[in-house]
Amino acid sequence: MKIISTVELKPAHRAAISNAVAGVEIVDRQCRTEEEVNDLVGGGCDVMVTFRVPDDVADRAPGLRWIQLLSAGADHAIGAPLKRARLRSPRPAEFMPRRFAEYTLASMLGYAHRFHLTIRAQTKHEWMRSGRFMATVDEIRGQTLGIIGYGSIGRETARLAQAFGMKVLALKRDPQVRTDPGWCPAGLGDPAGTIPERFFGPDDCADILRESDYVSVTLPLTEHTRKFIGARELSAMKPNAYLVNIGRGGVIDEHAMAEALKAGRIGGAGLDVFEQEPLHASSPLWELENVIVTPHMSGANRGYMDKACELFVENLKRFNSNRPLLNIVDPKLGY
Repeated sequence: MKIISTVELKPAHRAAISNAVAGVEIVDRQCRTEEEVNDLVGGGCDVMVTFRVPDDVADRAPGLRWIQLLSAGADHAIGAPLKRARLRSPRPAEFMPRRFAEYTLASMLGYAHRFHLTIRAQTKHEWMRSGRFMATVDEIRGQTLGIIGYGSIGRETARLAQAFGMKVLALKRDPQVRTDPGWCPAGLGDPAGTIPERFFGPDDCADILRESDYVSVTLPLTEHTRKFIGARELSAMKPNAYLVNIGRGGVIDEHAMAEALKAGRIGGAGLDVFEQEPLHASSPLWELENVIVTPHMSGANRGYMDKACELFVENLKRFNSNRPLLNIVDPKLGY
């Protein structure tokens, strides 16, 4: 079995893969461009480990049977490669919920404690300690968090929010299905779906937003979720509510959101993803004091590949013994 990785593996990663299945051939190289990926895949393989998937991957590697995506989202691969090649393609999002959830809570805490303002003041050497400013500092305990997209990331966010004393509401595609069938390491997430006090369906988005003090958006980008949160939904939010988006920029109408933020119709936003990336220098989101902008890094972590390799090794064992793989992408659903 030949395995190609478009990310350079550490010796420990190579050893774990070799120990999982006897006789595997591993070819790994750090590919930073589409051309480098195409060149590496051109040698053919049975399994591919990658962030990038060539549109013509089935032609370049006709023996390819499985793509292990390293990205949390699969929208970049759904269009042509996976549908046309009919490949099994797992993704590691369910192995990475902690870092996304921690980012979300950090953004919420930063906003509640007004770090977005004090950091700006620090760059100007300003000492912010007026009574008016101090009166705006809040705590998240007792507040309501609405989670839009209750997958593995949303469930870990719910677990952390519950530990902070928050009330949790959740929206998912099928609110009747409470359990999580994906990879769920012990002690993480909400596999049984018992944390939310109430579940909402896609048609109830305005209702969950209306009740939430904080909103976490963890939706994948599909034909059904594009601009899922638009002007109508934003108008339902509380005027002091704070929204965090770590899903995909396209699930929110960015123009409508910017207008709502500028007008003070919502309290603030922590944004890690945008409709176009990098975020254009002319975007008004850069200048808004009630917005925290980060460069699509909520999943970043020094141990990223270590965790991804753990999932890959488990799937490799399953693949070799013809058992179902974990975290399979469904091209029809788009995630």
